[in-house]
Amino acid sequence: MRKERIYQSRRHLLITLLILVVPFIFLLVFSRFINEITLGELLKDVGISFLRLSIAYFIAVSLGWLLAVSFYHGRRAIIALPLFDVLQSLPTFAALPLATYLWGPSGVTVILFLVVTIIWPIFFSIISSLKLIRRDWEEVVKMTKLRGLTYLKNFLWPVTFPALVTGSIVGLGEGWEALVATEIIVKVKTGLGQFFGLFVQNTTITALGILGFLIFIFSINKVIWLPLLEWSHRKMEE
Repeated sequence: MRKERIYQSRRHLLITLLILVVPFIFLLVFSRFINEITLGELLKDVGISFLRLSIAYFIAVSLGWLLAVSFYHGRRAIIALPLFDVLQSLPTFAALPLATYLWGPSGVTVILFLVVTIIWPIFFSIISSLKLIRRDWEEVVKMTKLRGLTYLKNFLWPVTFPALVTGSIVGLGEGWEALVATEIIVKVKTGLGQFFGLFVQNTTITALGILGFLIFIFSINKVIWLPLLEWSHRKMEE
């Protein structure tokens, strides 16, 4: 059996690793030229925000996948899908001040709102893929009598994985955007929101901060998500 690789060659892997280094070089240069910022503080803010988004993502992807495979067909879908459609349309940020009042300006509040932001693109992307399952695949499942964990592992997971990756790219894109805004509104004392709030009057630092933020997001997409998306589609074609 031919072993599938996410990175197709050593050259591909080397270029990927070099791209991963770019944000850290930018942070080093950024901290050297801006005397008001130390590299340690900058890395701390980036690291804390990245940790909050990572926790929110893993909660959202787990919950989104489980909900999608539970409610994509049958009577449950007729009732649940319109309800989920309404929930995703609710203005999340409108409730953020109330949540901050109830739970305080904490990282937990930020994570919860990031979960709500990230989960819907993942959920509806998986729902769409499940509704497009080929009829011959379903017939094979019935013939082999797949049930329980075997059904989840050998059928539902491979079928939904490309959609999960696509939904993750969209969801995390929205999550990165919501991250800074949520941290600023909640007024947490650490993270990128605190960084941008502190230097809001300095357009140079703000502009460089936004540039670094974009480089960081681009690098993650290039290093992780795009190769993973290409790999998942190759697996589906097989």
